[in-house]
Amino acid sequence: MARSKNQDLADWMDHHQVTAVELAELVNDAMDQLTGRRGNVSERTVFRWLSGENRWPQDRQRLALENVTGLPATRLGFVPRGRQPAPTPAPPEDPVRRRAFITATTGTALALTAPNAAATPRTTARPTVGLADVQRLRDRLAGLYEQDDQNGGGPDLEEQANEEVRRTLGLQQNGSATGRVRGRLYALAATFTATAMWAAVDSGRLDDAQRYMEQAVTLAGLSGDGQVQHQTWRYAAMLADQRGRHADAIAAAEAAMVTAAHRRDPLYASLSSARLALATASAGDRTRALRALDRAASTFGRADLAQLRPASMGFYTLGELHGLTGITHYRLGRAADAEYYAHQCLAALRDDQHRNRAYYTAQAALAQLKQGDLEQATITAAAVMPPSGTVPTGRVPRLLGTFTSALNMKAPGAAITREWNERARARLTQPSEGDTQ
Repeated sequence: MARSKNQDLADWMDHHQVTAVELAELVNDAMDQLTGRRGNVSERTVFRWLSGENRWPQDRQRLALENVTGLPATRLGFVPRGRQPAPTPAPPEDPVRRRAFITATTGTALALTAPNAAATPRTTARPTVGLADVQRLRDRLAGLYEQDDQNGGGPDLEEQANEEVRRTLGLQQNGSATGRVRGRLYALAATFTATAMWAAVDSGRLDDAQRYMEQAVTLAGLSGDGQVQHQTWRYAAMLADQRGRHADAIAAAEAAMVTAAHRRDPLYASLSSARLALATASAGDRTRALRALDRAASTFGRADLAQLRPASMGFYTLGELHGLTGITHYRLGRAADAEYYAHQCLAALRDDQHRNRAYYTAQAALAQLKQGDLEQATITAAAVMPPSGTVPTGRVPRLLGTFTSALNMKAPGAAITREWNERARARLTQPSEGDTQ
């Protein structure tokens, strides 16, 4: 957006990606909620605000604009006429409470209503939902991603994600918003649902995860957001892969590859190619899996890693690519290559990626066991054994359960197997529906 005389308002619109037409619509909706009469702000009105031609909007428009943005008019670059009026109270975070606060404390909104408005109160007014509400939901989503990244999924994360789904769909169904805001609410609802799905997978409840996935696919389609659709389809590929539905996993990975995010951003292209490699390896298509790995590596090399992306892509680093490459080789029966890439992964992971570090350490142990190095494999696996006295949950304990089964098949009755089994009985759960590779 070009610089204008009211740069503060221009900056707010640019930051929240709101056009002049959309801002006019939001302000008109807010006036309807505040006074009972829809406003007549147009695109031209907004341009007059931006140009500085109108430096102090009329009271009704100004209150509505403050309600939409959550900022006082002076913070939006407007200059009061004549003497400085009493400062507008800083609005609370919740939009409904914000409107109630303005009405109750200033009386301005009531004074501006039609003469008979007090006798016929609007009891069915729909709250205006704006970009500030969307940003708050995004902040909550980022918090859930951080929680998952540090501690893994599970019932607590699942319930928090479900609560955010209910909150987001409540705003969607009961609020007044522009088409763009509605699209973002659908995108957020899809992403929160996918997060609940991921938490269910981490708990080993794949039937519940499937129900979440079906809902997420519907919401992502309604959103029209290519990045969210990419995320949802790659989650669908992962879930189908774990359930042994290899054709479905391949189809979902291919669906991710036709999204706008895959076409426009090499990092997304790399991730969907890596997911396709995993699915085709599980299906036994060695040639296609190796070609997909080559594409994943080449597109990752072209990606601008400094580009701003959603928090859902924060996990996908070079270390993660190495890790997924190692799992693909393991599924293709190439244990030495699998161990090599597991070590490459561990060397490249960020220091704060504790969950992924434990997961790929367990993957390295499986690759070592596959090569017959029982002693080193048990040493590696023991490094990520859950502490005594804790309830083991999530992907790593289940993957160690898979390791236990493989060790008993490879060396039944061996002393090292008996020793491992004693430790596993005390500190691990039994393998569940999937190992979440």
